[in-house]
Amino acid sequence: MLLQYEQFIKNKIAVSIESGFDVNRSLLNKKLFDYQKDIVRWSLKKGRSAIFADCGLGKTLMQLEFAQQIINRVGGKVLIIAPLAVTGQTKLEGQEFGYDVNICESQEDVIDGINITNYEKLDRFVGNKFVGVVLDESSILKSFTGKIRDNIINIFRNTPYKLACTATPSPNDYMELGNHSEFLGVMTRTEMLSMYFIHDSGETSKWRLKGHAEDVFWEWMSSWAVVLDNPRNLGYDIQGFDLPKLNIHQIIVDGDSVITEKQTLTQRRQARKDSLKLRCKAASELVNESDEQWLVWCDLNAESEMLHKLINSSYEIKGSDKAKYKTETMIKFSDGSIKCLVTKPKIAGFGMNWQQCHNMIFVGLSDSYEAYYQAVRRCWRFGQTHEVNVYIIISAREGAVKENIERKEVDAENMKRQMLALTKEITKKNLERTTRIMTAYEPNVRMRLPNWEEMS
Repeated sequence: MLLQYEQFIKNKIAVSIESGFDVNRSLLNKKLFDYQKDIVRWSLKKGRSAIFADCGLGKTLMQLEFAQQIINRVGGKVLIIAPLAVTGQTKLEGQEFGYDVNICESQEDVIDGINITNYEKLDRFVGNKFVGVVLDESSILKSFTGKIRDNIINIFRNTPYKLACTATPSPNDYMELGNHSEFLGVMTRTEMLSMYFIHDSGETSKWRLKGHAEDVFWEWMSSWAVVLDNPRNLGYDIQGFDLPKLNIHQIIVDGDSVITEKQTLTQRRQARKDSLKLRCKAASELVNESDEQWLVWCDLNAESEMLHKLINSSYEIKGSDKAKYKTETMIKFSDGSIKCLVTKPKIAGFGMNWQQCHNMIFVGLSDSYEAYYQAVRRCWRFGQTHEVNVYIIISAREGAVKENIERKEVDAENMKRQMLALTKEITKKNLERTTRIMTAYEPNVRMRLPNWEEMS
């Protein structure tokens, strides 16, 4: 009976079917690391896949090479969809590594080759005009409304080649994994939930893995996604992938210690409103007294406006600003032309590579751990050469916001370690199998047989 049950469980693994092609390692961009080459080859072989890799591991370079190899193989047009301002950053990085990237506003701007646009302009494009599509920072899908998310999935439902790239997902955010699976055409989110999960009746949005399905679920996910936090953990002998120290400082502007009892949302909002001037003043003093570059995060328009007034030589990016201004300002911050950038995590918290900066301030915190995590990882990422300083400025009356974020961080890291442990060996086997892909022998020199009569 036990053997039959184990066979039943194995039969439930809906392994992703390969629909891509093999590519010779020698044909890949020479600037790719070995682990990047193996991941790109695996993605091309799969045809439709996801790369879940931590910040600074080169997802942009891998997705550009994925797109270029498709064009080399079948020709046509590939579209990369990215957060605002990441389009310009990707074009610049592409030039550095030898890729020609065309920034598009609409379908009329598209050319044969690699094209890129941002998510907000997606309704201006026709999905069946592209042989391949890449979602950069694909976890942003869950930040969109259901209508927009479904639109992205439907527009590219029949696109032959697909790649979704984002940082290592939250292991307990199964909706994010379901969105990726559905976009890639592996399995719909509804099918995934019914096959591997059970609904907790006490919480309407809470799903948990069935008792027998945990290993099976991660094996299924590893059939269409590479999960990577550090290439060394997959057996690659490589140096330079060590995160610097992260220093977190809390500044309480109106008391010696925070209120420990739980505060209501109304109470926290009122506390933020009452302490606005004190928090902005404390932030401005940190920046104005320093010669280094600073990134200042806020949540409220009033905070953004006051910070911009108080901080010398600062630039402010608001949601109402024109896309061109947002893009140009973020690129200027990237190259060090701007000393201080004031903006919100929901505007610039995804995708930008700002490891040239190692000082940031949160003028208050929301309850979203993901927003905090993504904002911190703009600077604290592989490639950062300095210790990163994070200052959290809050009112004592806001309650234990920092402690709440830290608790969520510990929970998320523990879950992520479990996910990586469960998927590491499968991922290693997948990539090792890729390295053994043999290029088909295609003779191009006519063989000349000896003349046996002359030799006799």
